[in-house]
Formats: sequence, structure tokens, C-alpha cells
Amino acid sequence: MVRLHMVVEGQTEETFVRDSLAPALGERSVFADVHRITTGRRGPKTYRGGFLTYEHLRRDLSLWMKHDQRHDSWFTTMVDLYRLPPDVPGYERSRSIADPIRRVQFLEDALKSDLSHRRFVPYIQLHEFEALLFSDPESFSIVFPDEPEAIANLVRIREAALNPEHIDEGDETAPSRRICSLFPQYTKPVHGPIIARRIGLPRMQRECAHFNTWIEAILNLGTVKK
Repeated sequence: MVRLHMVVEGQTEETFVRDSLAPALGERSVFADVHRITTGRRGPKTYRGGFLTYEHLRRDLSLWMKHDQRHDSWFTTMVDLYRLPPDVPGYERSRSIADPIRRVQFLEDALKSDLSHRRFVPYIQLHEFEALLFSDPESFSIVFPDEPEAIANLVRIREAALNPEHIDEGDETAPSRRICSLFPQYTKPVHGPIIARRIGLPRMQRECAHFNTWIEAILNLGTVKK
């Protein structure tokens, strides 16, 4: 059995983990819990969600790692490469790496080095959560059944890209921006997880190599020598 603690960027990722990822992992004896990055506290109130500065993420992970030192407990992240805070370790050097896969791998290695914890599996999403939804654009029909033309446009965007993870991080061309331009009514925390459930993890893993590498690494944690 593996206990997997996940710190994620926002409400959408939290719902995705809870509704889609955790049940699938649980079938393989990897039991995941999740919380959003803590961004501040005021009196008894805790504010969560958003990746504003690396220190917020680092503090959450460090506290969780200190609190749970069981040998079967592991830690991971799910944060976007898109608009990554510039204080993330390796950020400046990574900007010279043109290939997005190599860039994100470089950043994940930098995170692992900075946290220096052997049971930490960093993951940065290329380029944001919505890239996963481009694994099967036709699944948008579950929430937008009366928008066949917009869905056809999503299909064309996907076909023009090498794969969903190469849909870029431009201010107007990032995955979420492309979706919102076609579906102004799209609400990320509401519609995103519903579409993701419709697509399913197997399709996302086939379409998104970096995402698949992360999922496979998680599933293999039980075989890692303690």
C-alpha cells in the first residue's frame, strides 16, 4: 500500500484528483489525498488555491513531509507550467530550453533537488490542466451538446498540434484560452472535471506522454525499495 499526498494548484485540479485520479489509483493500492496550495491565513480562516509564489508550495510540502514520515508515504504536485512563478527553482535557466517536455523535466528535477526528499515525485502539467482535455475534444459534447461547430474547431486545434502537451503557453493560445474563445460559458472548476471524467485516464495517458510518465511513476511507488 502507498499513501500519496498531493499538493495541487487550484480547485479544478483538486476535483480532478478526487473524482478521476484517486479512484483509479486506489484500484492499484495507491491511496491519494489532496489539498490546494495554502496562500495565506487570516485568523481562523485559511486561503487555498493559486500558485502565486514557490514559497507557498514549498512550505506546504515541507510541513506535510515533516508531519508524515511513514515509510509508505509519498508526496507529489500538480501545478501548471503556464504562468509558473518566476521564483520556482530553475525557472530562469529553463527559459532557454525550447522543447516543452525537456523544459518541464528540467524544472521537476530542480524541484526535487530543492526539496531534497527521496519520496517526492514532482509533477508540472504541460502547459495547464486544460491540455488534458484536448486528449479527446469530442468529449466536450457532454457539457456543450449544442455546440458541434465549436467542438469541431477544438478537434482542428488538436490535430494541428503534435500532441495535447504541445499546445502552448501563449497569453491567447494556451489551452484554456483556446477553449474559452470557443466556449465563453466554459467554467474551469465546473466543466473541466466533468469533461475529464468523460475522457478517462487511459485516453489521457495515451495522448499525453509526460502525464503518462507521472501516472506510471505513481503506480510503481509500491515497488520502490524503502
